[in-house]
Amino acid sequence: MTERQEEGGREGREWGAAARVILDQVPGLALRRWRGLIWLQGTPRACCEAAGELWRAGRWHSPFWVAPEAPRRIEAAHWLAPARARTRLGGEHDLLIIDAVSEAAGFDPDAVAALAGTLRAGGLLVLMTPRAWGSRPDADYARLAEHPWRPEALTSRYLARLARLLEADDAVIRWHVGKSPLLPRFPTHPGPAEAMPADPDCLTEDQARAVGRLARLRRRRPLVITADRGRGKSAALGIACVRWLAAGEPEVLVTAPRPAAVESLFERLATLCPHGERRGNAFSTEQGQVRFVAPDALAELARQGEVGGAGRLLLVDEAAAIPAGLLGEWLDAFPRIAFATTVHGYEGSGRGFALRFRERLDRTTPEWRGLHLATPIRWASDDPLEPLIHRLLMLDAEPLEPPAETAGDVHWLPRETLAADEPRLRALFGLLVQAHYRTTPSDLRLLLDGPGLAVSALTAEDVPLGVVLTAEEGGFDAGLAEQVARGERRPRGHLLAQSLAAHAGSREALTARLRRVVRIAVAPRRRREGYGQALMTAELERARRDGCDLLGASFGAEPALIAFWRRQGFRVVRLGLTRETSTGEYALMVARATSQRGESLLGSLAERFRRALPGLLAFELRGLAPEVASTLLAEGRDAELTDSDRRDAKDIAVGHRDPALARPALQALARHALAGGMAPDDPHLVLLVAWGFQGLAGEALARHLGVPGRRQATARLREAVAILLSLSSPTAAC
Repeated sequence: MTERQEEGGREGREWGAAARVILDQVPGLALRRWRGLIWLQGTPRACCEAAGELWRAGRWHSPFWVAPEAPRRIEAAHWLAPARARTRLGGEHDLLIIDAVSEAAGFDPDAVAALAGTLRAGGLLVLMTPRAWGSRPDADYARLAEHPWRPEALTSRYLARLARLLEADDAVIRWHVGKSPLLPRFPTHPGPAEAMPADPDCLTEDQARAVGRLARLRRRRPLVITADRGRGKSAALGIACVRWLAAGEPEVLVTAPRPAAVESLFERLATLCPHGERRGNAFSTEQGQVRFVAPDALAELARQGEVGGAGRLLLVDEAAAIPAGLLGEWLDAFPRIAFATTVHGYEGSGRGFALRFRERLDRTTPEWRGLHLATPIRWASDDPLEPLIHRLLMLDAEPLEPPAETAGDVHWLPRETLAADEPRLRALFGLLVQAHYRTTPSDLRLLLDGPGLAVSALTAEDVPLGVVLTAEEGGFDAGLAEQVARGERRPRGHLLAQSLAAHAGSREALTARLRRVVRIAVAPRRRREGYGQALMTAELERARRDGCDLLGASFGAEPALIAFWRRQGFRVVRLGLTRETSTGEYALMVARATSQRGESLLGSLAERFRRALPGLLAFELRGLAPEVASTLLAEGRDAELTDSDRRDAKDIAVGHRDPALARPALQALARHALAGGMAPDDPHLVLLVAWGFQGLAGEALARHLGVPGRRQATARLREAVAILLSLSSPTAAC
């Protein structure tokens, strides 16, 4: 035997002994219904071999090795690439080995957040890292490295923070390869028994209450169920579906960001309805069926009137990850509807959802009800892993309570300082979570280590009231700009600059210095008090001082957001031609000049968009919400209404002339009304825009208006023309 073989054998025996010491703790964890985290540190080879010993020594029922590349001696069925972590949502595992130590591996925050919630009581999560974790970026930082940055040149504040938190947590099993594991003192006795619910199909009293509320769902009284991960909300939806089918409900529609999110719903259906049959995304019994429809398809079916209507029933799971606009459409289309969402976790921000969507619920269905599930099902209430994962990934970050009636000051925050100040970091990230419906765990890493990113905050009495994140873009040399504009190159990042180059053909948008507002957020209880304007005023001044040419932003086209940016002096420069998969809305880009060069660039971009908008609305953007179309048309300068236009419009308003024969005059009337200050969301104006610019006519217009047919829709159109014509007359203001 060679010296190397002897050394390998000795290491194997040491790793095996250490693995057995750790496995001796598993029965105690299972007895308490706890889960454990093992922080395994060492070289890549040593960590993988040591973790392999743990893998082989235990009696695991559903283990997974999470790494970018398949590990040696592990069956392919038990290997999971981090990018596929979402596919395991709804599953259960008892061992998860996360490779953040190999050369090609790194720590993927989104994957860890998704998988941690699948670990059941008595399970182990093994995190393999280098010994000096946080001293340099890992391989996953390649996703942050925007042109011209290289991954190894980035900071690694995020990883250093993770290492610091793990070192300080008493519940972590620390295993330095070559040394004996340091074990926490886990209890040797079971925790208090939890009361069993009266409903035999449910596992907790919380879940039983949710099923009962769902079964009694009433028309125009939506139910909103909120819960942390692992509380059985999706299973509760499945149990309720069983009860509805048994009661004779012919069809229950279900939607969620992805089919995997409702897998446990279908599992409960299959368990409680053994004679039913599942085919793809539908489950059928003799009484009826439960059918999953993706959000974009459901929205289109609802707009066409093919789903929804009297008596129809819809369940929306993981609602926080679905744009509020779509939720509002379904709220109008389905008389019986329930929303369920994760409050803290991978699938979006339940807190932000609750704050924003509650306004819509209060306005349209004031008798809605809420229910929160607190008791976990997969693990005990005092499980140590859940709060640890929440701290590491800031899944439970929330803003601080703002002081009342206090003005604040805007100042730039060095990210080195922010990374070392955990309370302030949590408060700022909590603001971002509340403001954006789709905040993910990886956004915290972007906040701390994204290249060219800057953080400014508006604070009062040391409490953040608002925060804005900006990123540097553009500055390409002329050669690269030409290649990008022709579609030959796509450097990483630079969303605003590259979009303007690709869609407007602007080389100067790439060579100029641009700064993009990545996120802006204000404390929910201090909104509409001018704090957003104060943040943007400070950012505009900083952009001018730093020599930027344009300050811009990109967001989902929605009238209230467009109005905010317009009040800050920003102009629209681009609108996407298809709905964004992540938002369900059309992406809108706005900009404001911060230099003389920027003035010229902005003028050409805005004028190009203004000229293109009517044609786009008639073809590619016919699906754009008419309220948004009206808001965008308000930026135009074509406000002239000739005597001929007035005569044609009057023929429509008081005569029997076909409106289609006077379309140019009615388009001019709409523009004139907008230029005269009419609110873009005025229903008569919106109707004229939908018909005149987007071609919404006939039966489609009747469905949009909620009237029986074409004749009634045309009558409404004539009425709208008459009202706008009366307001636009020279004597209307007298």
